[in-house]
Amino acid sequence: MLGFSPLPLISRACYGRAMNRIVNKLNLLWKERAHRATARAVLDTPAVIPADDGVVLFSMIGTRVLLPYLVAVKSLHARLGKGRIVILDDGTLTDADRAILAAQLGQPPIVPIADVDTGPCPRGGTWERLLTILDLRANDYVIQLDSDTVTLGDVSEIAAAIAENRSFTLRGDPDSELLSFAEMAGRTDDEAFLFNPDAHVQGAIECGLDRVSLPMRENPLYVRGCSGFAGFARGGDGRALAEAFSREADRLLGAERWARWGSEQVTSNIVIANEPDPLLLPYDHYLNFWDKGVPADARFVHFIGSYRYSGRAYIDATRAAVAALGRTA
Repeated sequence: MLGFSPLPLISRACYGRAMNRIVNKLNLLWKERAHRATARAVLDTPAVIPADDGVVLFSMIGTRVLLPYLVAVKSLHARLGKGRIVILDDGTLTDADRAILAAQLGQPPIVPIADVDTGPCPRGGTWERLLTILDLRANDYVIQLDSDTVTLGDVSEIAAAIAENRSFTLRGDPDSELLSFAEMAGRTDDEAFLFNPDAHVQGAIECGLDRVSLPMRENPLYVRGCSGFAGFARGGDGRALAEAFSREADRLLGAERWARWGSEQVTSNIVIANEPDPLLLPYDHYLNFWDKGVPADARFVHFIGSYRYSGRAYIDATRAAVAALGRTA
């Protein structure tokens, strides 16, 4: 009698890879559920009391990130002790979400994303967020805060930047620095990025910066920052620089490539780098999480999507931040 393989259609190696993907997906779903359960405790912490003091904490959110966002904004506000909150609705906030936001954050204004005029810049990819910030900064110091961030300690550098009306950004890499357009372009291979339609938009435009013309800046600068946490000084440039750069990037890459996810972050980097004396936050205290642990003296952590649920770091940081907020009486 002939024997039959239990896996007649696929190899054992393929089966193993498929099972690993299933296990990883289940692990991710479990971590997301565990994090939501941990973050839910933020609803029992004291509500934010907003202050009209010239500082705005701004975020674009939707229903899916409501609880993580509350942890992010309440933990920052508690440590900073300043500001009022403004929200950009990505189009998914429900009436129940709005009621929670009103109760937790002191009736914050909520801007519908459809109301934002992006002008010559792309729509989507958080462009509405950046352009609204550049409008708001006419009268207020505006801090852009992603929902996947947690403030864990003293943020005296942020308070000082506000006091000095000095823009800041979270560094994208530990060694990120201010560079001329030519210096930035010289660090990458334009054949591999600028002329490769499949290359990530950030790498593509960074290697083409030496081909960008910005008449309003004699010697424009660039920093590889992270738009997940950035401060925009009051009274600085509005949209002019962002729109001019977007037009140039559109010319170099084409509208379809330039509209891809990541183009807004590059433009945020351009705006910050060309501010007077911008602050690049010290990476030992303000960092992106790359699954290499959270330093004991970390003050602010951005749990980026690729590694957000690696281990228990995000869950543990969320629990610590919520505990520091205390509980309502």
